[in-house]
Amino acid sequence: MPRWLRRASGPVALVLLWHVLSVTGALPGEVLAGPSTVLSSAAALIETGELQEAMWVSLSRALTGLAIGGTIGVTLAVISGLFRLGEDMVDAIMQMMRTVPNVALIPLLIIWFGIGEAPKIALIALATAFPLYLNVYAGIRNVDQSLIEVGRTLGLSRLAMIVNVVLPGALPSALVGLRYSLGIAWLALVFGEQINATAGIGYLMANAREFFQTDVIVVCLVVYALLGLAVDFTVRTLEKVFLSWRPAFNGT
Repeated sequence: MPRWLRRASGPVALVLLWHVLSVTGALPGEVLAGPSTVLSSAAALIETGELQEAMWVSLSRALTGLAIGGTIGVTLAVISGLFRLGEDMVDAIMQMMRTVPNVALIPLLIIWFGIGEAPKIALIALATAFPLYLNVYAGIRNVDQSLIEVGRTLGLSRLAMIVNVVLPGALPSALVGLRYSLGIAWLALVFGEQINATAGIGYLMANAREFFQTDVIVVCLVVYALLGLAVDFTVRTLEKVFLSWRPAFNGT
């Protein structure tokens, strides 16, 4: 059996079970709409253009927040990982801030930035900065010491050592951090779009909740999942491209 077919068999089996429970009445429509109803609602939202617009708005928010938070997290991780003074100045602050629940910061973000797009993007940026910081920092500090010794033997300068040895050695951990950050970005987006949103997938979900439209809610949840799967696939592809030099165990 092709691997892609094996990977698809689990979701397909889950949808079939969902369909059977809906058809037999074991799962009432007012509790959770059946797959056929969800597909009809999705088709209607696509026909009116609402779903495409909501997807674009939500994706823009997530990627903008990730770009800002990722830039901050990676920059601070490089400073903290490469320099002891940077670690002394930065790491303790980051370790304290990452334990603060991001959701608890929503009232402050609203006070600081209002109720427009800024607090939503700021929430995503805060949520995504810490996974990248932790993984890039750990990747830099876990570079094999023997590689550093080889670089010194070859007479590499400090800058050349960083560019050719340290940062490539930290790249696997950085990509793991990127995958974590992308997953957290979608979680933060769900909370962020509850802040007086007038567009986006969260806005569609909020309206559907008011009218008990479980079919629309499921459509939005599926869209969140598919977008998350798409960006995760993108990072997996980047791993194959940038880490082709590193042999790794791929399972049996």
